[in-house]
Amino acid sequence: MTAPLDGITVLDLTHVLAGPFATATLGDLGAHVIKVERPGTGDDTRAFPPFKGEESAYFAGLNHGKLSIALDLKAKADRAIFDRLLARADVILENYRPGTMEKLGYGWEALSARFPRLIYGAVSGFGHTGPEAGKPAYDMVVQARGGVMSITGEEGGPPVRVGASIGDIVAGMYLVQGVLAALLRRDRDGQGAKVDISMLDAQLAIMEHAVAITSVTGQPPGPTGARHPTITPFSTYRASDGFFVIAAGNDALFAKLCAALGLDDLPADPRFASNAARCENVHLLKRLIEAVTLDRPRAHWIATLEVAGVPTGQVQNMSEVLADPQLRARHMVTDIPARPGGAAFTAAGNPIKMTGLADPAPRGPAPALDGDRATVLDWLDRG
Repeated sequence: MTAPLDGITVLDLTHVLAGPFATATLGDLGAHVIKVERPGTGDDTRAFPPFKGEESAYFAGLNHGKLSIALDLKAKADRAIFDRLLARADVILENYRPGTMEKLGYGWEALSARFPRLIYGAVSGFGHTGPEAGKPAYDMVVQARGGVMSITGEEGGPPVRVGASIGDIVAGMYLVQGVLAALLRRDRDGQGAKVDISMLDAQLAIMEHAVAITSVTGQPPGPTGARHPTITPFSTYRASDGFFVIAAGNDALFAKLCAALGLDDLPADPRFASNAARCENVHLLKRLIEAVTLDRPRAHWIATLEVAGVPTGQVQNMSEVLADPQLRARHMVTDIPARPGGAAFTAAGNPIKMTGLADPAPRGPAPALDGDRATVLDWLDRG
């Protein structure tokens, strides 16, 4: 098979999460990714726990299959190597604070003049324009600024950060989309492009329901715990041995749910006869449902509701997720092999399934810092 990005070379100057997540995705799609790291320390996540031996599982999960070369972009000899890499690259990605690449002489304007087909992707906290473009940011900051924390957590409780680093990850996803779109356009007109992704922008882009509610009512929504703010019943519920979810998103599903639970009178009850009424009486409805579900374990109710055609599922911890047969069947739990003398790791697989793309695709090990210098230089010499 030929992967969709086979033959595309990506220079990865990114570090920590948003950028490396994007370049890992491009690598899973077949791109040749060369990670350009700081001499001595490399990517900060090389020092992030947990460790196996002296190697970071966090780093491995985001940088498998990449080649590493350490370059000091202020040193003449290393800049000469970097210039040769730029001449061979299709894409360069960076997540420095805006202005950093310009100070080094490698900003978009300078590079596009020298390499007009080059695609330049940047991800930063606030983007490359606007009054706060130069400010630093981390995931927590953009989750707070973008409104995500204002709707996360229990009703009446303090703001809560989403457990996954969605500030970084969503920005990385949009960076991939932008790069792919730029590659497609380059095929048509031969010109490169700059892709400027702001982590804060990306947070607003995923707030579809909160934007709709606020713009129409003038009232910003607050946290509602696990339940959906405008659909009921659509939340977590207790069984005798823990939590599971019920997502009855319309009247027909609500009727099926009530029949499965033996609550046959509820669909005709004015308090629950429509979604709007159910939302007004959400707490009462939850008590009525849990008065039934608390008597039996989750497995019983999940099996019962699945037979009835009601969307449901167990709330799983990560050990259960990694053993989930559906995820396993789709190769979403994969191995990162050890390099010689190194450690092997487990990581999430590639969620993009498409014809012509091997699944599971063989993955290379996470690179040692500057461990591929000879390979990269030989590749350059072979032209």
